[in-house]
Amino acid sequence: MAAPTQNLAVVVHRAGDLRLVREVLLRMHSVGICGSDVHYWQHGRIGDFVVKAPMVLGHEAAGTVVKVGAGVTHLQPGDRVAIEPGVPREIDEYCKVGRYNLSPSIFFCATPPDDGNLCRFYKHSASFCYKLPDNVTFEEGALIEPLSVGIHACRRAGVTLGSKVFVSGSGPIGLVNVIVAKMMGAAVVIVTDLSASRLQKAKEVGADNILQVKNETPQEVASKIKSLLGCMPDITVECTGVEACIQAGIYATRSGGTLVLVGLGPEMVTVPIVNAAVREVDIKGIFRYCNTWPMAIALLASKRINVKPLVTHRFPLEKALEAFETTKRGEGIKVMLKCDPSDHNP
Repeated sequence: MAAPTQNLAVVVHRAGDLRLVREVLLRMHSVGICGSDVHYWQHGRIGDFVVKAPMVLGHEAAGTVVKVGAGVTHLQPGDRVAIEPGVPREIDEYCKVGRYNLSPSIFFCATPPDDGNLCRFYKHSASFCYKLPDNVTFEEGALIEPLSVGIHACRRAGVTLGSKVFVSGSGPIGLVNVIVAKMMGAAVVIVTDLSASRLQKAKEVGADNILQVKNETPQEVASKIKSLLGCMPDITVECTGVEACIQAGIYATRSGGTLVLVGLGPEMVTVPIVNAAVREVDIKGIFRYCNTWPMAIALLASKRINVKPLVTHRFPLEKALEAFETTKRGEGIKVMLKCDPSDHNP
């Protein structure tokens, strides 16, 4: 069957202006909506990344190869692939040491000015397209992107056999950190959030303890975590970016432990840095991920991890605006857009 020539893309033009745009391009299947997609739609920027021209959204994606360029030998038409959205533009000092995610010139889907892949057809670097085994679905392939954040964060944190881990925030990124921490051998994982329903999802994906935060101070949250665990956690993975949560993360982490900052909030926050310093709590950041797709695919194929419960809503691409509104309202966990009109299966 001949490939259609009409491309349908979801494009943010400026803050508050999200449109479906038809283009003639080169077949996406499943693309998840990320909080950053919604943020670009609502605010037109994230930090220094500003939408100055129409930009296609979407970076959690999987699809089918339609054509391959000259010299591509590891893929062929018909292959199902997961797409890593970050592609280095040059072999700089960061690429040479394997930390290409830190390259300042990196191409990254749906980060201004680079277009994303929330569309019918899309072209991408073959080296950053990974063939999916038959027993891994398109949606699982798309979820490798947020899963990679969890892999990178838990690697940076040093999660290992017997670790006691505190995950702050039970949104999609918090949940993938729960999944990965348990897979890496964490003995116990405790999760905090404001939402009772999201905490129940955390239990569903493997959390051992949950704590619904209400009006407690950061110190009180830390004390409750210690009481629930019977000790202070070795590792805290902070996934909200909220100032009070970062403060709680420092207070909660045991002396000599590690706090990894995953969630992004205001540029400037007030934190009890002396408390962290005198207790030798190491504070680490992460920026996206690197070298995670092969590991994620192997884990999904072996059924060592299960990310399917994360997908709570599905919409055809034509209903993208409704899908974005659903995500904006905070309904469910992961909203998935189905870009192939002939196949809406997972």
